[in-house]
Amino acid sequence: MKVLIVGGVAGGASAAARLRRLDEKAEIIVFERGEYISFANCGLPYRIGNVITEDSELVLQTPESFKARFNVDIRTLSEVIKILPEEKAVTVKNLQNGEIYKESYDKLILSPGAMPIKPPLPGLDSNKVFTLRTIPDTLRLKSYIDSKKAKKAVVVGGGFIGLEIAENLINDSLSVTLVEKMPHVLPTIDEDVAWDVHDYLIKCGIDLRCNTELVKVVDKDEGIDVVTSNDTIHADLVVLAIGIRPESKLAIEAGIACNERGYIIVDSAMRSSVDDIYAIGDVVAVKEFVTGTSASIALAGPANKQGRIVADQICGIDSRYQGSQGSNVIKLFEKTLASTGITERFAKSQGIDCEKVHLYLSNHASYYPGAEFMAIKIIFEKGTGRILGGQFFGGTGTEKRCDVLAVAIRAGMKATDLVNLDLCYAPPYSSAKDPVVMAGMAIENILTNKVKVTHWNELNKLDKNKVTFLDVRTKGEYADGHVEGFINIPLHELRDRLNELDKEKPVYVNCLSGMRSYVACMILKGHGFDCTNISGGYRLYKVMTKFYKTQENNR
Repeated sequence: MKVLIVGGVAGGASAAARLRRLDEKAEIIVFERGEYISFANCGLPYRIGNVITEDSELVLQTPESFKARFNVDIRTLSEVIKILPEEKAVTVKNLQNGEIYKESYDKLILSPGAMPIKPPLPGLDSNKVFTLRTIPDTLRLKSYIDSKKAKKAVVVGGGFIGLEIAENLINDSLSVTLVEKMPHVLPTIDEDVAWDVHDYLIKCGIDLRCNTELVKVVDKDEGIDVVTSNDTIHADLVVLAIGIRPESKLAIEAGIACNERGYIIVDSAMRSSVDDIYAIGDVVAVKEFVTGTSASIALAGPANKQGRIVADQICGIDSRYQGSQGSNVIKLFEKTLASTGITERFAKSQGIDCEKVHLYLSNHASYYPGAEFMAIKIIFEKGTGRILGGQFFGGTGTEKRCDVLAVAIRAGMKATDLVNLDLCYAPPYSSAKDPVVMAGMAIENILTNKVKVTHWNELNKLDKNKVTFLDVRTKGEYADGHVEGFINIPLHELRDRLNELDKEKPVYVNCLSGMRSYVACMILKGHGFDCTNISGGYRLYKVMTKFYKTQENNR
């Protein structure tokens, strides 16, 4: 059996290695347009910030080491320029000598990946404008920064790569302005989590410009002018991190079915619409696990799994890709942002009747040194309790909680099942009630009607004359800031001051994060009041009103 693989790095290299483990006699050829067959794509930004100090550390396997271990014919600097399905062959161009030749196959695996988006705007062909997708891209950017002694950069795009590049440019002593077209960074989180992230990024030194669109760049003798929809920013260099598009031109020309965005359509066995041709990695559309909708999820984990599945299929093992829930994590200076499943925004776009909880909990026992708050948002379906997604922002242990929720989603657990999780506990690592378990308890209270919940943006819909707004924080906290119209009765005084509240009016209760207000609601409910807890409390209200005020100022 002869198997050709177009593209290495994550998916292609994984497929080649698995194929060899399963079949010692198969002829396996990998074509890679670049000079590197397997490199740490996700580690590239960290070379810019000198976290990774040597270029060689980015290379995971050389053609020679891959050949020695797996007996795979690795052909770097070799570009597949045409697929000939009727002949079961591909046309290849040797980029070193220009030779063009054909290579036949029994099975063909497409793993060409994706390319950075470079919009047709004036000035983007300047040698001061960079993208970051390969090792040569990284070396070129690093060399420019060092040789020109660059001091200021503009990063265009607030996705994973844009944020990682921004952080690492700051680590390399550059000042950074980040331009993002959308209202907030990262499409994998909702705005009520994003603004916490925004505040933190600004504190870390990033000049963040959301609702700001790139118009053009103008090369200058000294540096470059970045013209946006709001103003002009002068810098030494620009890094484009706007997004990616699939490298599917070969597939389209060969008549392989792709969707409207150019992603190759595959089934659960990663088979394309053409016999004996498979596709994996950033170039394919896959099933989004929570909703079953089609999605493009460019992450290394799914690409590696897909490579393994294709190898299994070719060798007669009926492995299937079960879909991706997009679990992801990003380091942002000293904090971590992680998410899994779908956002509230996407759930609503799919017509799902969803609810959410916001919690601000310590990452470990509060009395143990170094404890810090973690912001948690979990989205679930109202009628069923099905977990739809979660977003986590905090310090040590943040990604652990996200991983726990990712497993719960994959296992089909209900949100109420989180209460019964038996998770590790010791004061340096968690609390006796882990944050994920606490989230499950909060959701159980809602689903079993122990407490009603509302959200910060629903308060202005209420008639202040027909309800009571109650803040149960301390007098000092209330004096430092509160929502207009809320009266203050500290929680520890509430039972003795119930006569100050009108039982004929529903009571909406606020505290800092929603925890004390929940306790207050249970007290009030026990005394015959109609009570609703405000999820996320004053902390979330303050964050979001600031967010929307900033949005208005930027328009």
